[in-house]
Amino acid sequence: MNKFLKISTLLCIIFSSAFIFNACNKTNDNEILIGEYASLTGSEATFGQSSHNGLELAVEEINSTGGILGKQVKLITEDNQGKPSETQTVVQKLINRDKVVAIIGEVASSRSKAGAPICQAAKIPMITPASTNPEVTTIGDYIFRVCFIDPFQATVMSKFAINSMKVTKVALLVDQKNAYSTGLADNFKQIFTGMGGEILDEQKYSAGDKDFKAQLTSIKAKNPEAIFIPGYYTDVNLISIQAREIGLTCPLFGSDGWESEKLTEGKAKDALEGSFFSTHVSTDDPSPKIQEYIKKYKAKYNKEPDAMSFLAYDAGMILFDAIKKAGNTEGVNIKNELAKTKDYPGITGVITINEDRNAIKPAVVLEVKDGKFVYKETIAP
Repeated sequence: MNKFLKISTLLCIIFSSAFIFNACNKTNDNEILIGEYASLTGSEATFGQSSHNGLELAVEEINSTGGILGKQVKLITEDNQGKPSETQTVVQKLINRDKVVAIIGEVASSRSKAGAPICQAAKIPMITPASTNPEVTTIGDYIFRVCFIDPFQATVMSKFAINSMKVTKVALLVDQKNAYSTGLADNFKQIFTGMGGEILDEQKYSAGDKDFKAQLTSIKAKNPEAIFIPGYYTDVNLISIQAREIGLTCPLFGSDGWESEKLTEGKAKDALEGSFFSTHVSTDDPSPKIQEYIKKYKAKYNKEPDAMSFLAYDAGMILFDAIKKAGNTEGVNIKNELAKTKDYPGITGVITINEDRNAIKPAVVLEVKDGKFVYKETIAP
């Protein structure tokens, strides 16, 4: 009797497991799984939080119109905590355990460079919303971006400095361990000096430093007309305060890594007044697409969007468009359609993916005024 009960129980477990497995498969058959990795926590958490919000809006929008290929999109998001090592772990999880068909991430170039080789090896298309370091997409033909790259961003700030601000003597303050910062600094030096500008001094720091006064004192002695700081908002906030404390009054120039609501927190609101940085889009733009997106974003998240959210939204919508055109979720077919993207009407501008899988699009320069980011000018590719 006991033996019979054991066999019956075992059979029930087997049949129940099979039922559950089939039910799960049935559910997954009605979904398209998209992965996302982002710095939802860590030192640059606003980057990941904003990009996640933008991507979430894109998923909601596509699902509200019937999804893709008759299926709903399911977003699976992993927090890499702002660490390249954790990036590798979560990207492997998304591919091997979750079986996603494509991945969107990251904002920071160093983390994109950690995740991209894994996606390339698995032949899973990856789109970074905002990693501007040129090396990211050279990792392989499955790696794309919807943002401009640093040589263009460096051109933008060089043109702005010389043509708009009449500044020809600049100092640099560079995060020496950050691929984004060092790459952008190198590009800026080459382009700025090629346009007739002069680099008076170049000082280095490491992300997370708290005291920048030695570097700033050296810069002050050279009497620059501006300081170019291609870094992230967390460090720039402190740098700006300490620059003003030692009597450096020249404007600070920066890049899209500045864009965060936390940039002007505390004393940095006054310290950064009259400073400028390049980025991807301005909320001052009267474009109906941009203003409609801002309205939807504020309704859902109760705050203004930033460039990272705009870019992630565009990354999501370009991916969904490629899947539709592919007609299936095979990685090679999605990759081929992404590579064909031309004149896509994104909210950050008309986007064309070139032969190097980089986006060709304009940039804007914003001015810090009373803690807000105010549109200054647009510079085309």
